[in-house]
Amino acid sequence: MAQPSTTDHRTVGAAARLLGVTTRTLHHWDTVGLVSPSERTPAGYRLYTAADLARAHRVLVYRELGVALDEIGALLDAPAAEALSTLRRQRDELGARIDRLEQMAEAVDRMIAARESGILLSAEDQIAIFGGHWQPAWVDQAHEQWGDTPQWAQYAERAATRSAADWQRITAETEALHADLAAACRSGVVPGDPRADALAERHRASLSQYFDCTHAMHVCLGRRYITDPDYTAFYDGLTPGLTAWLRDIIDANARANGTDPATATWE
Repeated sequence: MAQPSTTDHRTVGAAARLLGVTTRTLHHWDTVGLVSPSERTPAGYRLYTAADLARAHRVLVYRELGVALDEIGALLDAPAAEALSTLRRQRDELGARIDRLEQMAEAVDRMIAARESGILLSAEDQIAIFGGHWQPAWVDQAHEQWGDTPQWAQYAERAATRSAADWQRITAETEALHADLAAACRSGVVPGDPRADALAERHRASLSQYFDCTHAMHVCLGRRYITDPDYTAFYDGLTPGLTAWLRDIIDANARANGTDPATATWE
């Protein structure tokens, strides 16, 4: 009995190289009945025919499309109408996946932009939202000083998700806080008073919209307000003596929450 010609037939190793898969993959496909070599050499080695290889190529196409391996065999052997229905369902799933990936890519782009610029608003929009005193260059200065810190990373992550409306809300809340701080300072509310503690917590919560601000970090910022002329000018511009008073209510509130201002460090 004549043996089949091996001219167009491939051994497992040769077929694997041609298909760009491993021999282990072909053995697995054979085991599960997905693609099996149809012929044998006179010595008994199994050979893949041209038809076998064509089927294997179809498996690769469906696998690339994301079809589960256990569904591919049924798809290859299904009637045309059934196969078409499966492909249409797969196309819908791919479309949904593409949409998700595009959304993820957009989110990553916004994250990159926020890491680089600090805020996803034009200079004009920043001034319109934050007020005429605002200087867009301040964001660049903050990035230069804090860009390598975990706090800047948190700030950027949160900024990447905020719209102009979000910034308007935050600005309005901050302005209301500043007004309440100035009024309490003018009316003689003393550090340690429950009203002062509540205002200190509001101030810390306001900062925590940008990065997680602990009581110890809050104390460190209070110190900075006293020593930095820009901060002092801003707070004392709201009402004379506000900078020192704010530092004092921050310290008192931290102490009430178990943090000693004398030993507080940036965490």
